[in-house]
Amino acid sequence: MTSQSDLPAVAEEGFKDAAAYDAHRPSYPPEAVEMFLRSLNVAEQDEVNIVEIASGTGKFTELLAARPERYSVKAVEPHGPMREKLAQKDLRGVEVLNGKADNMPVDDEWGDACIAAQAFHWFATPEALKEIHRVLRPGAVLGMIWNVDDYNKPRGWPATTKWEQKLNDYILGFDDGLPRFRHYKWQDVFEQQAPGNPVRVIRDTFTDHLPRFSLPLGENTIKWTRWLSEEALWARINTLSQIAVLVGEGREAAVKVFKDTLQGDDVERNQKGEIAVHGVTYFAWTDRI
Repeated sequence: MTSQSDLPAVAEEGFKDAAAYDAHRPSYPPEAVEMFLRSLNVAEQDEVNIVEIASGTGKFTELLAARPERYSVKAVEPHGPMREKLAQKDLRGVEVLNGKADNMPVDDEWGDACIAAQAFHWFATPEALKEIHRVLRPGAVLGMIWNVDDYNKPRGWPATTKWEQKLNDYILGFDDGLPRFRHYKWQDVFEQQAPGNPVRVIRDTFTDHLPRFSLPLGENTIKWTRWLSEEALWARINTLSQIAVLVGEGREAAVKVFKDTLQGDDVERNQKGEIAVHGVTYFAWTDRI
């Protein structure tokens, strides 16, 4: 069952505290942002229109608004409390809109780029690709970017430390069937575009199912380390929807796992007692055909 925003119920519930999400979710490393925007062909470009899908509380929108290029941004967000939090920031050049990836209040071919930050896995569908294709001009670029903490990484990625791997194993145990970045299923929607044989090519030509975005995807990563207090780290983990919805014994168990894990002999702390938290910023891009 989904809410009026069409988000899965667990995501709607997990993200309802927009202020906590905005306070504790990290921003993106400047080096990663610069490389990402260059991959989208919008760095150091004038008069650029950007469509941002699922802008949330504006963690990435803020970075776009602060750029010297002075982008025009249409920030589309379906979740009411998050959209309100973003609108309150009154960011330069940003128009905040109520909409979804498959139904955006944006004119045809308006965008020079489309960005989904920390979100594309929620709406990686043919319907969304069709709508993204509609709002982008020919040759524009769709970019997707995620901050990926080691404790919330895909199963096959190596963790920097044993304690982060232990937390990762625990979080991976919450398999509620919903799509997340770490499952990598979001890539399937691009692979499914490719026609398998000449007969299908002819059929797809008449049914408007030809590929809309180029393959292979461009990909890159930037590693980072952030220092967080134990309280700040727990608050950050609580912004994960599957953790945020825990109550009663489930929440008590999660707190115990967290505290026990931080007793590990490879937990690095600085003079302030802050913990070294590791991860990567991963981004991918594809051209609109």
